[in-house]
Amino acid sequence: MVRWMIQKPGSIRWDVAADPSPEHEDHIEMAGQRCAVVIYYGANGDRRLCLRQTVVFPTLRTRPNNTHASLLWECPWKDMAFLEADGGLLPPEQLDEVQFNGVLCLRGRWDGLQITRMLTPSREGTYMVEQMHIRNCGDTPRTLSWREKPQEYRKGCHGVYVLTQRIRGTQGPLLPGETRCVTAYYSGETANQPISLLPGEEELRRRRMFVDEIQSNLILETPDPVLNNAFALAKLRAAESVYRTRGGLFHGPGGLAYYAAVWTNDQIEYANPFFPYLGEKNALEAAKNALNAYTPFMAGNYAAIPSSIIAEGLDVWDGAGDRGDAAMYAYGASRFLLALGDWDYAEKMLPAVEWCLEYCRRKTTEEGVVASDSDELENRFSSGDANLATSCLAYGGLLDAARLERALGHASMAEEYARRAGLLAEAIEKYFGAKVEGYDTYRYHEGCERLRAWICLPLVFGLKERREQTVEALFSDKLWTADGLATESGGTVFWDRSTLYALRGVLAAGETERAIAHLSAYSQRRTLEEHVPYPVEAWPEGGQRHLSAESALYCRIFLEGLLGMEPESPGSLRITPHLPKAWLNVTLRQIHACGKCFDVAVMREDGTYKIVVTTERGEENFLIMDGDSVMISL
Repeated sequence: MVRWMIQKPGSIRWDVAADPSPEHEDHIEMAGQRCAVVIYYGANGDRRLCLRQTVVFPTLRTRPNNTHASLLWECPWKDMAFLEADGGLLPPEQLDEVQFNGVLCLRGRWDGLQITRMLTPSREGTYMVEQMHIRNCGDTPRTLSWREKPQEYRKGCHGVYVLTQRIRGTQGPLLPGETRCVTAYYSGETANQPISLLPGEEELRRRRMFVDEIQSNLILETPDPVLNNAFALAKLRAAESVYRTRGGLFHGPGGLAYYAAVWTNDQIEYANPFFPYLGEKNALEAAKNALNAYTPFMAGNYAAIPSSIIAEGLDVWDGAGDRGDAAMYAYGASRFLLALGDWDYAEKMLPAVEWCLEYCRRKTTEEGVVASDSDELENRFSSGDANLATSCLAYGGLLDAARLERALGHASMAEEYARRAGLLAEAIEKYFGAKVEGYDTYRYHEGCERLRAWICLPLVFGLKERREQTVEALFSDKLWTADGLATESGGTVFWDRSTLYALRGVLAAGETERAIAHLSAYSQRRTLEEHVPYPVEAWPEGGQRHLSAESALYCRIFLEGLLGMEPESPGSLRITPHLPKAWLNVTLRQIHACGKCFDVAVMREDGTYKIVVTTERGEENFLIMDGDSVMISL
């Protein structure tokens, strides 16, 4: 059911007053540098507001060196309801409208009062802000007052933590036609280390400035407004989830569980390669911090690197053994360094990439594929002794590392990686290529007789021997559901990350029409229907949390799939567009890659693509056939 309307890319609205089925609740996560919040909101059958929240303080650790030990403050409605009118506590108002444009806005009314709530985490403080505008629409004065919730105390790693609700505003008579602003702060602090609160208007201004900065860069313009909107929303979620920790800026997944830590899949593999294109400075710094966090574990004995660096960089988690983490790092780091275009930094980080690829070489089996203990699903599903994901990621790492070595002038190493990539491609085809449930596609591991979502990965990395049947299997009723790909055929469990990889891979493989049709359906479901406005992690695990790296993967569908962007060398970028037949043009503006800022416009002209690249030097035009590539110099 479509509940939401697009106001402009990155801004959506739910008209509760006009909704014939208004009973509905949803949740959304938002993040600042020291605070995140998951807000649960909606309306009951009488259109009365439902509201509660859980505030997260990533740096207020509750248990030593535990991944999930961020301080959480659960605030049900009874703890958020503080406002009184004429001495009586205001009940949940009649909800008329919900709007999200980076700030969650709830508009409603009760007993002659018009109430607008704007909720956002602080950009830099350890608190969450709810600003309320109350307007007297009646004929008589109303007296406004409030009661603050008592402080709560929690013991933690850094002392005693104080959770405080503070109310700022003016109590007293509210005249007819008058509007009063009241702000509630939900703060966490260490005892005897008080924090300062910015005025609510200033916090909203800072949040909107950040949102405007994100929306003014990497602007996607396609003929499909649903895709434009979903892209604008996703880049915000990907970029906002950067936390200022004792170990520096760390990008984190979120979801009430994953903060102040980095993973080889979520951060290195999924999110990092996206951030150079967006150009947001904190995200780029966090990406570098994530890469640097792993280098101390790349020792001469070639033991597996940890899956995660946790607790603000103080400890590690490796509970699933070797998940193919070195392959994830090699691929994600190489692609990030190529897109970033900082060649001094790339030279500095190259040994880490080389270490990971040597680790993968040492894990190569007699059959020529790369062994690992598990995969990124960490034994939730079987992965055998060698799985398709680890080998494909190692293959992608070799391809990108070869480009990186060549860009840095290391021709012999580039040739060696290209040679090894060729051997691994042959091994992937021979070892994993199989007939599974009637499709000539890939088995996920030896003995796996059911289709798995990750059969999409060979398409992502350009392995097309089984393209047609793999696409058929992905979009068959065995795997494809209303929520994208099931993790395994016949099951109901889904993880969006595999769907997002698959859509990118099917586009890159040239199956454009089917990819766009499924992408549009997926995008509408995630941004305009029952659970909005971002890609999610999984179901049923986590209840479809809005983990941030999935949003980065969504944006990469357009960069690496639709436009086929591949950084090749210093200042050079290959583009291989894949536009559906009904689209006459696609434009991506304010791209930050290879150390430059530029625009790319792709237009259909008499069976060819005209590509216009605009840089600081001016416009440059190219004409190519459908399916061909063009190399642009920046």
